[in-house]
Amino acid sequence: MRRPAKDSSQKLSAESQRISSIAQAIVQAASRVEERTWEQQLDTHLQKLLKTNHQESIDAALNVLFKDDLAAYDVLMDGVEAVSESSFMVEQQDGKEVAWQALLVAAPILAWTRFSIASGAIPSDLLGTLTAHFSAHLLAEGTRIAMAPTLYAIDQLPRTHAETYAMTHKLAQAAHKGSSVKPAVRAPDTAPFLADTRYLLAVIVAPQGAPIFRWQEPQHHINFMAERANALEQWRAQATPNVARLLPGCGIELLLPEAYYVACREADKLIRPVSIRAAVHYLTYTLGVEASDLRAVIAGFGEEATDGQIDEYRVGFTLRQSPDVVYGIVWPLYGQEDEEGTPMEGPAVAGPAPVTPINEIVAHLNAAGIAHIKRISERYVAEYCDDCGAPLFADPTGELVHAEMPEDTPSGTEHFH
Repeated sequence: MRRPAKDSSQKLSAESQRISSIAQAIVQAASRVEERTWEQQLDTHLQKLLKTNHQESIDAALNVLFKDDLAAYDVLMDGVEAVSESSFMVEQQDGKEVAWQALLVAAPILAWTRFSIASGAIPSDLLGTLTAHFSAHLLAEGTRIAMAPTLYAIDQLPRTHAETYAMTHKLAQAAHKGSSVKPAVRAPDTAPFLADTRYLLAVIVAPQGAPIFRWQEPQHHINFMAERANALEQWRAQATPNVARLLPGCGIELLLPEAYYVACREADKLIRPVSIRAAVHYLTYTLGVEASDLRAVIAGFGEEATDGQIDEYRVGFTLRQSPDVVYGIVWPLYGQEDEEGTPMEGPAVAGPAPVTPINEIVAHLNAAGIAHIKRISERYVAEYCDDCGAPLFADPTGELVHAEMPEDTPSGTEHFH
């Protein structure tokens, strides 16, 4: 289950009502034939809304379904994501119609540093090298690729499904024609973090029905998982030195490139433990202390009107002998994650209880060398600094405060919070 957008309106337009009803019909379908018929109808209406930038009609339907029909909400969200990250093209070749399919793919990069994590334009030579490695190690035979000439921070990615749809079609045309992609206008500045994700975006075009990735090719069907792992290993080996040139002074880890939304969600989850390790390393180096000299304070935060739902945990760091929060990181919850842990899909089976987010956070803190950990039982409304917009963290007494490094901290580090 995914989380809804905010600011929902109960009154639906005709288009919003139509796609809501089709999503509910898909849930109620009694056969695959009926389900696919409804899915085609949904795709057609979503194509129209996304092409004309009617994002608000989609958001309104999603918000109402999230409250009234979670199964239909998931169906509609899956449909919106699928339509916005893919496209189909038909052309005439020798008097016959030839159909092509295109998929927007994200290649996430986990990055961490004590300095700053770069983003922005990719030099043409590096772009060509990365495109060649991407094609050679990840893609099936007969595919075409166009990679965006930008290394994206998360807040520089398309903000809506309609923007994702527009980017998908722009890159798909370039991949199909073999033309270059013009750099986007200067991306907005991104907030500095010790650990953050960066993304390469590309669209892959293949004949309709043909494989896109290497592990989808017929010869790899039986051992596709091993081929996926091998493809990732080769991508990391060949692309990491080139990506490192784009991210000087950073430690990096390349994740498996996948369909846009899946790749972004996976990166969102995997950057969280990296943030803890980066924070502890930063504090021990900057303050000249050992990890055992630090204390972590964990508290849950959520929106005011969500009936106690926790949307994120915030971890504040203090020196063991001081109540002052010197640094903090946010551990957001995604999808089905909640206080009790993520349940297994399918029928319930005997086995160990799911790992809760709190237990996972504690395990990563322990692994980083922090043994003194306090959990605040109170759930807080998510609050931010009025001046700089930084999140507020609970101190050991439970008071929400701004994370502030000591006044005698060496200059050049105070911009991280």
